[in-house]
Amino acid sequence: MPVKIISVLPKSPCAKKGIKAGDTLVSINGNRINDVLDFRFYANEKNPVLEIAGENGADRRIKIKKGEYDETGLEFETYLMDKQRHCANKCVFCFIDQLPKGLRPSLYFKDDDSRLSFLFGNYITLTNLTEREAERIIEMHISPVNISVHTMNPDLRCKMMRNPAAGESLEYIRRFADAGIKLNTQLVLCPGINDGDELVYSLNKLGGMYPAVQSIAAVPVGLTRYRENLFELQAYDKESAERVIKTIDEFNASFLIEGKTKIAYPADEFYLKAGRAIPPAEDYGDFPQLENGVGLWALLKEEYLRALRAETTESRRFAAEKRQITVATGEAAFPLIKELVDETLKKCHNLKVNTIKIRNSFFGDKITVAGLLTGFDFTCQLAAQNLGEELLIPAVSLRREGDMFLDGLTLAELSNQLQVKITPVPNSGAEFLNAVLGRRA
Repeated sequence: MPVKIISVLPKSPCAKKGIKAGDTLVSINGNRINDVLDFRFYANEKNPVLEIAGENGADRRIKIKKGEYDETGLEFETYLMDKQRHCANKCVFCFIDQLPKGLRPSLYFKDDDSRLSFLFGNYITLTNLTEREAERIIEMHISPVNISVHTMNPDLRCKMMRNPAAGESLEYIRRFADAGIKLNTQLVLCPGINDGDELVYSLNKLGGMYPAVQSIAAVPVGLTRYRENLFELQAYDKESAERVIKTIDEFNASFLIEGKTKIAYPADEFYLKAGRAIPPAEDYGDFPQLENGVGLWALLKEEYLRALRAETTESRRFAAEKRQITVATGEAAFPLIKELVDETLKKCHNLKVNTIKIRNSFFGDKITVAGLLTGFDFTCQLAAQNLGEELLIPAVSLRREGDMFLDGLTLAELSNQLQVKITPVPNSGAEFLNAVLGRRA
């Protein structure tokens, strides 16, 4: 399907060749262009020849010189060049099904698009992948591919995802592994359903495809207070979370005995639920599963304390002027944030920091991660507090362009309601310390 060009960057190679907005990109080097993956793959070939159809229907071929094709200058209606694909599953644990009514329409869209895995690291289930698309991934050697597996038991996968194609689509994982495609995999675990013996089975099946399968993240199911008329699920507690950690530890131990690399990781939330200390940063290798909440705690702690030690080594004074601020975060991260702030206060006596735990009253107390806090939560729980001159909040709580919470409240609106300057802080130890000290990049 040819794709229409909506604009051409001035002075770009394609602009110099006379390509204009409204023209249509038909093919590159004779290969039909249907979407962004085709475009990126074939435009990267040596001296690509673009077939362009003008608005008058006349076709012409334009050769782009070597070295110019990385920045063709062509822009399309969307980054995918066509519509984003909707998820075909009805997973029993789907978080979107647990959202209340009245939120932004975009929040209710369930994507499951292989191209987003390549472009942005999104996780896909493979259930709406066509044979042609699977072959294209292998041909283009698109790697890594991030896959929401949940279970390697085909029958159980069909039941959990309520999709008859969910079981057979597991075959794509083997095919990709055989082709040398690197795979990051995710298991959303539901107590009594895909943990226990089923988790052992899934770990062994995925481990059998090592080293193509380079990481496995186990993530606990998230349950909101809006979960009504849905499949009955239980949340993890101390004992069940401990069993998951033990299962994964035993799997990793057998892997290491065989001389292989650790690939399976429980999400930080499992350790917190089990009341166990989170492993040190060196246990997470290159942190392949940060987006699944695996190693976030360890990495933030290591980065922050390293930056704090550097300050001490350089004998700098912290916060040259007196400073009083508030740091607000979710329940899960609160113990770590409080620990890091307290370590800072030991070395900086003219700094006052009030660290506040924000309970998720919007989604319910079973949701404890900072990324799902809403403007409503911050407003209700901070309105009566003396926030000082600045409020630091986790940047992961914000969506869109980093200026809006899940419930639609904007950062500016929250700042106005609380009458305080608000600074969103990314998950970086060094940036967090700078924000606490009032330094700006």
